[in-house]
Amino acid sequence: MKITPIQILLASLSEAAAGFYIFPRVFPTGTLASFVIIFTSLNFGVYFIYNRFIYPAFVSPLRHLPRPSGGSWPLLNHGLVIFERPPGQAYLRFMQETENDGIIYFRSFFGGERLLLSGPASLADVLVHRSYDFEKPAYARNFLRQFLGDGLLMTEGDEHKHQRKQIMPAFSFRHIKELYPIFWAKSIELCQVTKAELADKADKVLEIGHFSTQVTMDIIGLAGLGRDVGTLRSNKDGADDELIKNYEEILEPSAEKAIYFLLHLIFPQWLIKALPWKLNQRVKITTSNLKRICKEFVAEKKSRMKVESEESKDILSIMLRSNDFSDDNIVDQLLTFLAAGHETTSSALTWSTHLLATHPTIQTRLRTELHTAISDPSALSDPTADIATLLESLPYLNAVCNEVLRLYPTIPVSARVAIRDTTISSHFIPKDTLSFVVPWAVNRNPKLWGPDAEDFVPERWIDGSGRATRNGGAGSNFAFLTFLHGPRSCIGEKFARAELRALLAAFVGAFRMEMAVKGERVVAGGTVTSKPVNGMKLRLEGVEWGSGGGQ
Repeated sequence: MKITPIQILLASLSEAAAGFYIFPRVFPTGTLASFVIIFTSLNFGVYFIYNRFIYPAFVSPLRHLPRPSGGSWPLLNHGLVIFERPPGQAYLRFMQETENDGIIYFRSFFGGERLLLSGPASLADVLVHRSYDFEKPAYARNFLRQFLGDGLLMTEGDEHKHQRKQIMPAFSFRHIKELYPIFWAKSIELCQVTKAELADKADKVLEIGHFSTQVTMDIIGLAGLGRDVGTLRSNKDGADDELIKNYEEILEPSAEKAIYFLLHLIFPQWLIKALPWKLNQRVKITTSNLKRICKEFVAEKKSRMKVESEESKDILSIMLRSNDFSDDNIVDQLLTFLAAGHETTSSALTWSTHLLATHPTIQTRLRTELHTAISDPSALSDPTADIATLLESLPYLNAVCNEVLRLYPTIPVSARVAIRDTTISSHFIPKDTLSFVVPWAVNRNPKLWGPDAEDFVPERWIDGSGRATRNGGAGSNFAFLTFLHGPRSCIGEKFARAELRALLAAFVGAFRMEMAVKGERVVAGGTVTSKPVNGMKLRLEGVEWGSGGGQ
């Protein structure tokens, strides 16, 4: 059994009292306070050595699990993997190099024990079979709570079950099909805005990530708030949208933000906030701005609902009608859905353009399928058009979307801490053990996906008869972790998939794309989400629908 710091402190107080009252002649000038300090220091020193060196090496029930090579630096062990980019790549290396049955044991800074889950059985236990034995670690929740409040992503246990049940109707299969006209209309608007921007650029180069963020924010605004926040229109007006400006400042990958996040893994939040660091002030300002904007959205929506003749089906309306959420909690939910709802597809669309720009043959094949199936994209704006059935029936479009989501999961690394003694794949797991679920690594693991696991191969999602498959040829659903699985899986998975289908279909149908700098090595960075470190600069050329789509 592990000794806890509280037990150490209580023992120190008892020892100090005994030393002060039983041995006064040995330490005639000693005070009770000095005895407390001395014994506390000694005991915590012994505790540190035991907990970080003796326990994991000689006592821990996890010590017999397979370990990756390296990590022999004193005190550092494998702790430096958290600094490697892309996030998750080091864990993929562990999986490739370490023989294991689904669990890999490694030690972090100062000997801290960590588990890496690499196999379907171990992942199923943590995500599905024993999902409520595990929670997001406190350091992650405290960090994200600054930006997301106490929304669905931050809650655990019964509170999470309750919130998810109340919000689930907004993400039903039928409701997602009803949202396709919104997805398509905004996709067409994205193409129009992009063409307008290109008209003023001689080199025809745009940073596509900014436009991806704008269009997905517009979509989540309509589907989540029941209002068009109009961030795409800000390009026409020449003004930066406040919502986009704040989110881009928070999510833009930089070395400073990476350090800021990593410090939250090591030190308490109050200590980091006390530092004279400009980033602390910027975080405070941007999070305050976002909360203010969401409060304004809630107030406006309440006023509109009083005069609306029909019941709106957006997320905000559903939550307000349920009467299960306070105004403050609704603000927290909006912060969560605005951030997660736009960032997931924005990231996926950005990485889609990169992969297609660097694989022109695949790009041409996809455009040919789109132009064959859709002779006139404006015709899909007809209210009678069944956009959902059309886009969901295109095998190569869906294959490309699946392959992008596999290679570039929005959240590349996630962690779970055991809140009680439990088991993973029949291995005993003590309370407080930290396990890593790494979509980036699992989605690219050759043991699950074959030797071409890190290659962009949409064909793996199409069977011999030309129809789309659900598992990409992998032997388990747990080989694909982009949306996780189980009761803590992404509630917006169907939403994100449908949105990406529409955006990619419209954009690839309208533009031929290549990297602005041929041969450029694009690096995935970011703190929580996966984004290109220096943006995604593409050279775009307009294509007329029905022109054949060739290079």
